[in-house]
Amino acid sequence: MTGDAAGDGLVADGLACRRGERLIFSGLDFALPAGGALLLTGANGSGKSSLLRLLATLLAPAAGALAWNGASVAPDPSRYRASLHHLGHLDAIKPALGVRETLASWAGLRGASTARVDGALAAFALDALADWPCRWLSAGQRRRLALARLLAAPAPLWLLDEPTAALDSDGERRLVAAIEAHRAAGGCVAIATHQVLPLAGAHTLSLEDFAPTAHERAAGDPLTEF
Repeated sequence: MTGDAAGDGLVADGLACRRGERLIFSGLDFALPAGGALLLTGANGSGKSSLLRLLATLLAPAAGALAWNGASVAPDPSRYRASLHHLGHLDAIKPALGVRETLASWAGLRGASTARVDGALAAFALDALADWPCRWLSAGQRRRLALARLLAAPAPLWLLDEPTAALDSDGERRLVAAIEAHRAAGGCVAIATHQVLPLAGAHTLSLEDFAPTAHERAAGDPLTEF
């Protein structure tokens, strides 16, 4: 993925999100180009996690459209999903599997090499734990393993929900280094966070700026597809 072609990256146009009867946000626009970083901020309940799930096509929008590299996501969402990683609050780690075994299984789904697994283990200081069963890991080590998946099974778009949760200062430094290397290679990242991350040239989007008006909350919007 390079930043040379017009339309590269992720573009949201007029997105709205409804959970049950509640309209969480509306009229949300952004452009996240190749090499870009978008920091999603806002109070609890403002819709940061919901927006990431919507961008991962795990939720359908109440309104608006999403495009990836200049093409609408709607005709082939599965192809779009193959271009992204969504890291949510849960680490998706099986306690009975080993650390290296877990990474290798994720890498195999993307056709990545064993060398990428070794590099991912080293990048998050997990190489000494590679043969441990995951049930032995602390919360911070589990988070490092979940983040190592980003490197072991590469994808150009990273959607990260509070990725620094449970990390110590060394883990945070390694995460920032991984993000910056990803961006330098042409990847892009959207991050929901309550913590300031030192990412060069990152843009901030406050979900509170897209909170629905009283009229919008009362009127409701018909559910539409991408």
